[in-house]
Amino acid sequence: MMKLVVICLMVPCCYAVPKNMQGKVIIFPEESDTAHVKVTPMVEKIFFTVTVCLRFFSDYNKEQAPFSLSVPSHADGFVFFRGDGRYRLYINDRGVFFYGLPTTVNQWNSVCVTWDSGTGLAQFWVNGVPSARKAIQAGNSVAGAPSIMLGQDQDTYAGGLDRYDAFYGHVTDVHMWDSVLSPEEIKKYMQCVGTRPGNVVDWNNLEYTKHGYVVVEPKQTEICP
Repeated sequence: MMKLVVICLMVPCCYAVPKNMQGKVIIFPEESDTAHVKVTPMVEKIFFTVTVCLRFFSDYNKEQAPFSLSVPSHADGFVFFRGDGRYRLYINDRGVFFYGLPTTVNQWNSVCVTWDSGTGLAQFWVNGVPSARKAIQAGNSVAGAPSIMLGQDQDTYAGGLDRYDAFYGHVTDVHMWDSVLSPEEIKKYMQCVGTRPGNVVDWNNLEYTKHGYVVVEPKQTEICP
């Protein structure tokens, strides 16, 4: 009987419970090949269009990955990097660089990334500034059970973590949609006004588990104007 009770008490710890993360930040306080947050998507489907938005703060200008989505057939299903004065997007293991966007250290940066398989066009928005629209993986899709991580790139499906790619700083307000947000919706996100929550990842209803040295704390300052 005692063994049964112990097993029952242990089971809940193995599952992520959705939490309202409004007003919270996730902190990755050191470079690591283990620290990350695993996010459970609200839907699993084939993605032909994607928008990911988040805000980050870091004093480190090395290229690093705050968000990665891996699928069984492609380790870099939908991944973006920032640093070294540029941004980079990978879709199904193919990448493209975006230049001339804000990548300020020691300051909150609001980032949205969009991709439309129909046209093949991808675009970054950083602090309200849009990038050029560039072609990547036209006619393709991101398919398979997604493994979503904050704070790490995945060099293999759900693994292959490397401290060289690790994000070193703070992340908040993470949302993902299975559609391309309009410029008006993206501007609202940048200004923290009336943003509809993501239907794939919703910061206000986030199901996640922490791994390694990761801290979740209230925001210390107002981020949006």
